[in-house]
Amino acid sequence: MRLRNAALAVASAVALVLAVPMSANAAVGEFLYKVGPGVPAGIADPQSGKCINLFGATEKDPAFAPENLTTSTATVFLDFDCNGDTFYVMNPGKILGDRLKLRSVIFS
Repeated sequence: MRLRNAALAVASAVALVLAVPMSANAAVGEFLYKVGPGVPAGIADPQSGKCINLFGATEKDPAFAPENLTTSTATVFLDFDCNGDTFYVMNPGKILGDRLKLRSVIFS
């Protein structure tokens, strides 16, 4: 009887571990954007819930033309450190044009 209970407990623990998603803290996919005169840049599998200042974006020249090719919603900000009241919410798969300027992003 004890062996059967132990085997059931082990099987339940294995099933629980396998049921938990492995990438719970990452937005799977790529977030692409351009800097400078159309130079491509991007982030692969960005961490969720953490503000990311975009590489190549400066005070003078923000990044532009974002493409959210991740599985998560991205909120892009004109200011660094995900500050300010100029932002745009991008659903997964959303591609925006050159007119949208950004310096930071956070994923849900």
